[in-house]
Amino acid sequence: MANGAAATAGGGKAKPRKTPAQASGKSSGRGKRKGNDKGAAGGMERSAAGGRNPWIIAVVISIATFMEVLDTSIANVALRHIAGGLAASQDESSWVLTSYLVSNAVILPVSGWLSSVIGRKRFYMMSVALFTVSSLGCALSTSLGMLIGFRVLQGLGGGGLAPSEQSMLADSFPPAKRGLAFAVYGVAVIVAPTIGPTLGGWITDHSSWHWIFLINIPVGIASLLLVQWLVHEPAVLEKERKALVRNGIKVDYIGFALVALWLGCLEVVLDRGQIDDWFSSPFIVVFSILSALALILLIPWELLRKDPIFDVGLIFRRQFGTSCFVMLAVGMILFGSTQFIPQLLQENYGYNATWSGLALMPGGVVMLFLVMLAGRLTSVIQPKYLITFGMAVIALSLYHMAHLTPEANYSTFAWARIYQTIGLPFIFIPITAASYDGLPPEKTGQAASLINVARNLGGSIGISMATTVLDRREQFHQSRLSEHIASTSLTYQNTLNAMTSYFNHQPGGAGDANSRAIALIGQTVQTQASLLSYFDVFMMLGVIAAIASVLTLIVMRHVDMNKSHAG
Repeated sequence: MANGAAATAGGGKAKPRKTPAQASGKSSGRGKRKGNDKGAAGGMERSAAGGRNPWIIAVVISIATFMEVLDTSIANVALRHIAGGLAASQDESSWVLTSYLVSNAVILPVSGWLSSVIGRKRFYMMSVALFTVSSLGCALSTSLGMLIGFRVLQGLGGGGLAPSEQSMLADSFPPAKRGLAFAVYGVAVIVAPTIGPTLGGWITDHSSWHWIFLINIPVGIASLLLVQWLVHEPAVLEKERKALVRNGIKVDYIGFALVALWLGCLEVVLDRGQIDDWFSSPFIVVFSILSALALILLIPWELLRKDPIFDVGLIFRRQFGTSCFVMLAVGMILFGSTQFIPQLLQENYGYNATWSGLALMPGGVVMLFLVMLAGRLTSVIQPKYLITFGMAVIALSLYHMAHLTPEANYSTFAWARIYQTIGLPFIFIPITAASYDGLPPEKTGQAASLINVARNLGGSIGISMATTVLDRREQFHQSRLSEHIASTSLTYQNTLNAMTSYFNHQPGGAGDANSRAIALIGQTVQTQASLLSYFDVFMMLGVIAAIASVLTLIVMRHVDMNKSHAG
């Protein structure tokens, strides 16, 4: 490994053998680190830590992602309040979420290329600044169109954060410590969606929706200052960037247009499909065709180019392709359940926004403790086994949630969420660490971009599938339950007579007691149908987790966590 790491990136000349301190990734100062930057692309010379402790960098670069992920989940909870404040319909206000998802999806695949052209640290700071400034614009918006415009800019800024951060982590830590490094980062990515609904619910219940965007301003400023002060731009990356610029930057405009068309149209279809009744809508049909054609043209176009803006070839690597599939499933489960549990509590159990968010809070606290344990275990246990275990736990927890009762209380939902979140750290941390196994160091930026595309795309697919299942199954259950409401049914007659007698004894109820009894029975049927449809959603997500668990065990190969990047 030492000999492989000693080869130069350019001509392959061997350097003198490293000292033990150099081999372990230590450096006495920035000058030595800079000198090592001329070495192989497989060592620690690409580290964002410079001469500092890399754990400081892991914390610093997690701040902005925590802000970005938190903001996304807060916006979901506050959507109704935003619609009311801007005099928009619920249907129109959904574009506040769609616009962000579309712009975020478009920028994610090309963020690795942009980082190499602009400079990793510089691109990261530009992304943080754009997200922060556009958050201020969102808070000051006076119309729906203005808010949607700033949400597009916010999505562009947010899309560049996670890939840059994960690339910095992969390059700053040796494989043996990478699991723990991603565990620190995982606190932001996993816990933020859990805190978001609670914080968003409290803000919308006690203040104005504008504050869900204003809270980003101080966090964004703090992130910029800390990154400028602590994060190091490796000399080898700057050298590669200058060489790229000197040789002439060849922008793959067609590739970028195809990526934007594919993911942009796909996000619109997923987000608007159920609202517009899927393929019965010409709008959805057109966008589906455009997305499919763009993908069909994108794959051969990018595979045949020497300087692709989107490295499609990474998907066809067994380990990385499996990692993307598992991350897709994680996105479906995490985003789907996080959105629909508060919705279930508000619609069927009478919770307000604050308490529906608080039901998710205990799960976030449990994850906070388990993330570091998962990071340590990733260094000693094969990632495929940890991922299989995590998916199996989630599958069982979702099966449990699919069998709740109408009498379930806060404690029931809090524990159900805890059971689910126990498995998440044992998936996210190992899959993020294992996805870089066998990849050349110069591919870490592209790999981070694609992993995040998989997670976000999975989230969109999961929410879309859950919404469709919820609506269709509610109609099904209501139809089946209504079959028992017939004049010939003895049970129905007994229930109707009992309720009529009850309303007859209420003040002023003698005149319309029978009508009120019939209405209450109909409302009860509708409530039960809605509850059963939510249980069907949880069962669907549980099946996805079970399938992912089995495929991971079969397909994913073993990882040598003590081996550095492939050269």
